[in-house]
Amino acid sequence: MQFTYYLPDENGKRENYNTTLNSVVIIGANGSGKSKLGAWIEQQDMKNVHRIGAQRNLNFSENIPLKSYSQAEDIVFFGTDDSSSGWRDSKGLRWNYGKSYTTQLMNDFDNVLAALIALKNNDNEKFVAECKAAPTREERPEPPFTSIDKLIQIWDEIFPQRKLEVHDAKFIAVLEKEGKQISYSSNQMSDGERAVLYLVAQVLCIPENKILIIDEPEVHLHRSIMNRLWIALEKYRKDCLFIYITHDTQFAAMHGQSEKIWIKEFDGKNWKLEQIKDNELPEELLFDILGNRRNVLFVEGEKNSYDTQLYTLLYPQYYVIACGSCTQVIARTKAFRSNPSLHHLKVYGLVDRDYRSDYEIEKYKEDGIYTLKVAEVENLFLVQELIYVIADYLGKNSEEVFGRIKKYIIHDRFKPQLDKQICQSVIAYIKYQLASAELSKKSESDAKQSLNNVLKSIDFEQTKLDQETKFKKPLEDEDYIGVLRVFNEKNLSRSIGHFLGLIDKEYCDTILALLNGMLHDKIVEAISNYLPSELIE
Repeated sequence: MQFTYYLPDENGKRENYNTTLNSVVIIGANGSGKSKLGAWIEQQDMKNVHRIGAQRNLNFSENIPLKSYSQAEDIVFFGTDDSSSGWRDSKGLRWNYGKSYTTQLMNDFDNVLAALIALKNNDNEKFVAECKAAPTREERPEPPFTSIDKLIQIWDEIFPQRKLEVHDAKFIAVLEKEGKQISYSSNQMSDGERAVLYLVAQVLCIPENKILIIDEPEVHLHRSIMNRLWIALEKYRKDCLFIYITHDTQFAAMHGQSEKIWIKEFDGKNWKLEQIKDNELPEELLFDILGNRRNVLFVEGEKNSYDTQLYTLLYPQYYVIACGSCTQVIARTKAFRSNPSLHHLKVYGLVDRDYRSDYEIEKYKEDGIYTLKVAEVENLFLVQELIYVIADYLGKNSEEVFGRIKKYIIHDRFKPQLDKQICQSVIAYIKYQLASAELSKKSESDAKQSLNNVLKSIDFEQTKLDQETKFKKPLEDEDYIGVLRVFNEKNLSRSIGHFLGLIDKEYCDTILALLNGMLHDKIVEAISNYLPSELIE
C-alpha cells in the first residue's frame, strides 16, 4: 500500500509525503514541539487521523458498559456519539475544545474496550446470520477471527507467561504459578499490562484505512516489550499508517522498517524537519546525537565503566557516548565529523594514550581525536595532585601517603613488568606502521609497492631501542608522572586504596562519589593537567 501524510514546511505550510512503509518515526529532543506537531498533523485531516495522546488514564471498569460499535467508535474517535454536535468533526469534546490538544488526559479506556467487544459481537452476529442462510452445513462459513481473538493473540506475544481472558464484558489476566492458575482483574493489573491492553484495543477498534498518531509510544511500557508490541500492531493493521512521535532514541533505532523524521528546530510556532535516510552509521548512535543539543564526545568503555562515569563528570558540557574500544571511538569520530547532517554539532573523540607514539597522537588530532597524558584512564586516579586531595580529605599526611604510593607503583609494579611493557610497545608501534600502508582502492602492484615501502621503513632494532629508552628513563629518573604516561596496567588503580585507609577495590568508586559531590572542583583541578587542553570549552 501507499500512504499519504502531511508535515509542515519551515513556514507552517502543509506538504504531502508518500510512503510504502506503514510506519513513520518522528524523533526530537524534549522541548522540540513533538506533541504540538502531532496535533498539527491530526488537524490537517480530522476524519482520517486518530491521535493517541501521551497523557493516558489507564484505569478501566471491572465490568465494561456495553455499547453499539458505532456509538463506542464515535466516542473514541470524535469524543462524542452525538452526530448533531457541532464539535464532532473538529473533535472539540475529545480535545477540550482546542484548549488541551497536547495536555488532555485521555479518559476513554472503557469506551475503547466497549468498541472492541461491540466489534466482536458484530462479527459473531454476521457469522450466525451467514450460517443460518447457508443451504447446507458444509457450506457454512468458518468462524470469524474477531477483534477479541486478535487482542488475545497479541497479548500472548507480549506476555507469554500470562493469559488474557474475556468473559461477559470482563477482562481478566491469568498467571500460571507453580502449576496453579491465579486470576486477577483489571484493577490488579500492572501499569505495563494495562498500557498494552489499552493500546492494542485502541489500534484494533479504529476503522479501516486511518492514520494513527501515537504520542510517546514508550509510555508505561518496558523496553523489552515496547518494539515488539508496535511491530505486532503494525502487522495486524496493515491498512493503517502508524506515526510515532518520540524522544526515545532506542525505540527509533530499533524500529528499523520505518521512515524517520528528525525535528531539528522549533521556534514555538514552526518546525524545521529533516528526513533521515541512506545513512550507514549505527542508527541508535545517530539518533542519540540528533536528539542531543550539546557537542559530542566519544569515549572508550561501556555505559557504566570508569571511562564513561569519569568523563561524564569531567565534561558536563559534552554529550558523552561510550563506544567500547578505541577503534570504535576513532571510526565513529571520523564518520560523524564527515556527516553533513551533523554540521551543527562539534564531534570529538577521546582515547587512552596506550602505547601510541607522539607522531600517532598528533595525526589523530587532525580528525578531532585526542589522547590522555597518561597511558590509561585508570591512571588518572593515580596522579600526584589527586592523591594529595584525597589524602587531605581523609586526614592523612599527603606527602607520606604519596611517597609510599610512588615507591609501590614504580618499584613494586612497574619495574618487574618493564620488559613486558617494552615488548608490547614495540609490537604496537610496528602494527601502527603496517596499518599506515595504503592498500585500498589501488591496483595490485600499487598495493604491493605501498606495503613494501612500509616494510622497508620498519627498523626493528631501532624501534626496540627507542621504546627501551622511553620506558627505562622514567624508571631511572624516579619520574612518577613519566611512569604513569607509559605504564599500561588497568588494575593498578584498584591496588592503592589501603595506603589511604580504604579498601583497594573501593578507591576509584570513592573518588567518583566525591567528584559527584563535595570535592568536585578540587578533583577536576587535580586531574585537568592530564586531559587534552583542546577539549576545554
